[in-house]
Amino acid sequence: MATPGFTLTFEELKSQLAKKQYAPIYLLHGEEGYFIDELVKLFEDILPVEEQAFNLYTMYAPQVSADDVMDACRRYPMMSEYQVVILKEAQVPKIDYLNKLHAYASNPSPSTILVICARGALVKPKDLLAEMKKNKGIVFESNRVKSSNMNNVIATLINSKGLKVDQKSLSMLSDFIGNDLSRMYNEIEKLALVIEPNGMITPEAIERNIGVSKDFNNFELVNAIAQKDSLRVYRIIEYFRANPKNNPPLLTVSQLFKFFSNLLLIQFAKDKSEKALLDELGFKFPWQLNDYRFGIRNYNAFKTIEIISAIRAFDSMSKGVDSRQNEFDLLKTLMFKILSAEGYIVI
Repeated sequence: MATPGFTLTFEELKSQLAKKQYAPIYLLHGEEGYFIDELVKLFEDILPVEEQAFNLYTMYAPQVSADDVMDACRRYPMMSEYQVVILKEAQVPKIDYLNKLHAYASNPSPSTILVICARGALVKPKDLLAEMKKNKGIVFESNRVKSSNMNNVIATLINSKGLKVDQKSLSMLSDFIGNDLSRMYNEIEKLALVIEPNGMITPEAIERNIGVSKDFNNFELVNAIAQKDSLRVYRIIEYFRANPKNNPPLLTVSQLFKFFSNLLLIQFAKDKSEKALLDELGFKFPWQLNDYRFGIRNYNAFKTIEIISAIRAFDSMSKGVDSRQNEFDLLKTLMFKILSAEGYIVI
């Protein structure tokens, strides 16, 4: 059992398991449950189906003692090279529970793979971690993907499937999926089944296979606002009103806030070269600047500040502060304030 590092990323750990390079002990912990669930499936698959009945143990920390776990780990596999012991819900007991496992971690069985899962939380059992580090254990920290980085994550996954994606399609997927990784993988898998290798994921393919409108979505709304296309803006808002389930106003407004906040950064940036702006906004692709080029033409910095203030006011009123209006009425009013902003700053 040879492993090259103490902490690994999701992709690194998947690669190690694919190469059948196993560590004696793994600690999988963190807020994002999706990655942990996917890795657990890979650990279960280490054993052929016919060997799992006798050599795969799934235990739950609230139901068993640390001694029970260590006893299971010290058994010998039956007619197999390895046995796999998976301890779930390790975030529930007090940290002393995991620290007791340091006695096993100091001398782990070479024929056992112990996988400790703390799904939804970080755990820091110092004694256990110290022994794991000495004996080639592996730690994986499963962090939630930030919303600001979701487009990059989706694009990377699509590329890994041998597919391509354009700007509008990426934004449509990001808006529809949010930061739900399980949903993201499922929807992209669905698209990968119907699009030929090296093919392009298009808005039409998304509309046909996932059900998101290619003409009425937050990407199109931001684009229409950037170009000050009032007719298109109000058509999209009315579509949202008629289809509220897939178009919650708070998601729409968060996209608008992101656009105008980034626009303000651009407006005050000293270096407005393409490379500098991509770095400033954390973008990877030049096409991500397209709407901002329209925005700079149609909104100066004073208008942008006024609009951000209006967006903040919408957020308060949508929560019932000084208003009992319907969210979509408030959203329509916000569109008027954005399109008619004159740049008056009240101090």
